Amino acid sequence: MSSVPESKVPVMPPRILLGPGPSNTSPRVLQAMMSPMIGYADPEFMVVLDEVSELLRLVFQTEDGLAIALPGTGSAGMQAGLNSLLEPGDTVVICSCGYFGERMADMAERLGANAVVLRGEWGRPFPPEMLEEELGKHESVKMVSVVHAETSTGVLQPLDEIARLARASGALLMVDAVTSLGGSELNFDALGIDYAYSCSQKCLGAPPGICPVAVGPRALEVIESRTTKPASWYLDLGLIAKYWGPEHVYHHTAPVSMILGLREALRIVLEEGLDDRIARHQRNSAALRAGVSALGLDFLVAESYRLDQITAVNIPDGVDDATVRQRLLREHSIEIGKGFGPFDGNVWRIGLMGESSKAEYLLALLSSLEGILPDEGYEVAQGAAVSAASRRLSEAT
Repeated sequence: MSSVPESKVPVMPPRILLGPGPSNTSPRVLQAMMSPMIGYADPEFMVVLDEVSELLRLVFQTEDGLAIALPGTGSAGMQAGLNSLLEPGDTVVICSCGYFGERMADMAERLGANAVVLRGEWGRPFPPEMLEEELGKHESVKMVSVVHAETSTGVLQPLDEIARLARASGALLMVDAVTSLGGSELNFDALGIDYAYSCSQKCLGAPPGICPVAVGPRALEVIESRTTKPASWYLDLGLIAKYWGPEHVYHHTAPVSMILGLREALRIVLEEGLDDRIARHQRNSAALRAGVSALGLDFLVAESYRLDQITAVNIPDGVDDATVRQRLLREHSIEIGKGFGPFDGNVWRIGLMGESSKAEYLLALLSSLEGILPDEGYEVAQGAAVSAASRRLSEAT
C-alpha cells in the first residue's frame, strides 16, 4: 500500500486580500458551510433555496424578477445569460471598455450570435452616444450588454442612459454586476434591467464558486419562447429555473455547502443594510485614495467614475510592479492585483470589497507601502499616507 505524499502546503496561510477578488470571507459564512451535508432534493434544502431566492431579490432590488444562484463563478452567469437569451443569428450589441466586455464578445461569438462589439477607451466609462448611433443602424437588436463595474480598470459605468436606450430600441439589457452587487447602488427594477449576474467572492463576502443572477419578466418570456435549445445544457436558465421554482425539478447536483454559505453572506449584507454597506465602501475607498495621494501616486480613472471597490493606481517610473506585489505578500501577507491588458505592469489594482473593505486593512496596506517603496527607489514621507487616510476616516465618522 502506497503512502500518502506529504502536503507541501498543509494549511493555507492567512492573507489580507486586497486584490480584485476573491476577498476575505466572513467567519459566519465559513461556519455555515461546515453544516452537515444534505441532499439536493431534501425538503429542508428546498426551504433553503426559497430563502436564498428571497434574499437575492432583496439584494438585487427586484420584486418581479427571478433570483437564483448558478454553480460557477461570475463567468458562468455571463455565459448563462448569453446562452439562454440569444439564439444563433440574434444581434447583441456589447458595450466594451475593458477586459470583461471583451470576454462577453468572445462568448457571444462562440454561441453563433451576431456580436456587434462597440469599444470605448479602457479606463473611461462607455459613451452612451456610441450605443445610440449603433442601435440606429439595426432593424432588430435582441440584447444590449454592459459591465457595470469594470474590474480590469476600476471604472463604475453609469447605467441610466444605456438602460433607456436599450429599452427604447426594444432590446433586452444584460448587466455584469460581478464587482458591484452589494457594494454599489444597483436597482434591478428601477433601471429596467432584464438580466444581471454577479459572484459570491467580492462584495458579498463568500468564497468563489457560486453565481447569483436575476432574471426579469421580459427575459423569462424570451427564455420560454425560444425556437432552439440553448447550446449549453448545463447553463440553460430555463432548466435551472425549474429546479429553483416551486416544482424543484432536478437539473444538477446543487453545490449545497456553497449555497448555505451564500445564504449566510446575504443575511450579513442585509443585516448591515444596503445603503450602509455602500456607504462603507465609499468611506474606505476615499480614505485609501487620500493615503495613495499622500504617497505622491496618481490614479488611472478620473474621480467622477472611480469604482469604490477597485482603485487602479499608476505605478511610478522605475518601480517594478511584480517586486512590490511579491514583497507585500511575502512580508505583510497582503495581496493586491496587477494590471490587465494595456495596463499590465503599469497599474496596481487595490480592492476593498465586502469583508475586505475595512479601515484596518487599508491602513495596513498604506503602512506597508511606506516601507517598501523607498527600498524600490521611490521616496515617500514616512507616515504621510497613514495620517492622510486616518484623517479622512475620522472626518467621515
